[in-house]
Amino acid sequence: MTADANELRRRWRLVLGQDAPDDPVPLSPRDARIDQALSALYDANQGKRRGGLGGSAPRVARWLGDIREFFPTPVVQVVQKDAMERLGLRQMLLQPELLAMMEADIHLVADLMALGGAIPQKTKETARMVVRKVVDELLAKLEHKTIATLRGALDRSRRTNRPRFADIDWPDTIRKNLHTWQPEYATVIPERLVGRARRSRRQSDLDEVFLCVDQSGSMASSVVYASIFAAVMASIPALATRLVCFDTQVVDLTDKLADPVDVIFGVQLGGGTDIHQAIDYTGGLIQRPGKSHLVLISDLYEGGDGAALLRRVEELIATGVKVITLLALSDDGAPAYDADMAARFAALGSPVFACTPDQFPDLMAAALQGRDLTAWAAERDIALVRGG
Repeated sequence: MTADANELRRRWRLVLGQDAPDDPVPLSPRDARIDQALSALYDANQGKRRGGLGGSAPRVARWLGDIREFFPTPVVQVVQKDAMERLGLRQMLLQPELLAMMEADIHLVADLMALGGAIPQKTKETARMVVRKVVDELLAKLEHKTIATLRGALDRSRRTNRPRFADIDWPDTIRKNLHTWQPEYATVIPERLVGRARRSRRQSDLDEVFLCVDQSGSMASSVVYASIFAAVMASIPALATRLVCFDTQVVDLTDKLADPVDVIFGVQLGGGTDIHQAIDYTGGLIQRPGKSHLVLISDLYEGGDGAALLRRVEELIATGVKVITLLALSDDGAPAYDADMAARFAALGSPVFACTPDQFPDLMAAALQGRDLTAWAAERDIALVRGG
């Protein structure tokens, strides 16, 4: 048998575990440890692997060490997530020694958010370190693009053809006047000046963004990303950004936006959902409807008054508020959502679709520029909900 065939048999043996065919495949000591680590989690009775980690913290610690040794980080994160779901290990996160061994990712952050006030004092500092690591990684990925994209959108929206000398955009002015090129003088005649109007420091001239985020358990990843984007946007002087999270209660986390970690620990995942109450509260904060963008991030499963919710959204849109409805802000795939409510939102004139974190800066830039977001989404093959 060739070396390739032996490697294929070895891999199938590790995939099938105890359900492998009778044809024996010898395992090296390292492969035997991999097999044991996988057998501790996956259940053969469901056509996969069988085992269990039990309630022993030392055993879980050894198992975590093994999977981190054998598998790359993305695989470790998947296996950890499976362990949380299959074996009910969330309570293990209350132990700082085990928590410190976990591979930090957005799903682990969501688990910590779900535990909320159950985290004992001795574990809170370790939990903050884990969340800080994930937040810093996401900021490194998302912050620069978000700031550059939104500042560019805000600058373009303030373009003027009658700038003061100090405000002239010379590269753009030259491009706009190339048709006046004078070869004998090696210059152009600037028939049309292009520049940016000076930004007013008055609060009344700022664009406003309100992120209204559903903190029910199914929205965990969206809450994490929304918290980070809200903190980044709050750092842009030309934007006034507010963050409101809700379940059956409304929590305004705007005063925590200086640090996304504080925002995340201010969220309480789970519970019911009263979207109407949250939209009504957020609508009450809006002072300049024509310059306001209300971004509702929710699966639209309303536990409150659905009819009143639709009336309130209709009122806000009628005053000039741009209401954008995101069914999810995450990389978790197609979200589950209330299709009937989504269609009703779309019929009111609110664009309704799911958005990934990579798409969000461009989405907000298009919104700040006053572009048609339905067309924007269609150009990117983003599935839109149509009005019913």
